[in-house]
Amino acid sequence: MRVSRLRLSLSIALGAFALAACTSNPPPAEQAAPPPMAQPAIPSQYKPEEIVGRWGYGAFHKDEDLARTAAAARAQCGQPVDITRGPNGGVMMYLADSAQLQELQLKGSASGKNYIGPPGDAGGAQDREIASFDGRTMVLKWMDPEVAGRYGTGVYVRCAAEGTPRAAGKPAMKPKAQ
Repeated sequence: MRVSRLRLSLSIALGAFALAACTSNPPPAEQAAPPPMAQPAIPSQYKPEEIVGRWGYGAFHKDEDLARTAAAARAQCGQPVDITRGPNGGVMMYLADSAQLQELQLKGSASGKNYIGPPGDAGGAQDREIASFDGRTMVLKWMDPEVAGRYGTGVYVRCAAEGTPRAAGKPAMKPKAQ
């Protein structure tokens, strides 16, 4: 009986010591990126009609690769990404890690930034910021840092309309006068 009490007392003391160690030395908190700050959506400065079309696509992780990636995206026009109009006024595109087209909305924000994403606040985790768009080239940045780390920044380069012959590398020669 004396040995049982000794074991019980020793177990309680070790448990209390272990518990005290856990509370005085908490494990380090994970340093996750803060979630994007979403804002109430307002109308975007861009219209769905401006986004709809055939696009060559490329992606990069370093800003200095934008020009090279845009050229590579232009070369992808043989197998373009088709962005079409959605049934509710948005555009049909893919979200990260989804093989299904979804209707996404063009959203503006009070900060002046514009986004493409599912309905809801502007700048949400599934949104892409329209970093630049001149009608021919569109650069989209994923708002979720983890997704951005995997997919990079997307570059869309508008392709010629379907059935339009490709421009030749050199201008046509004029026939010589005889």
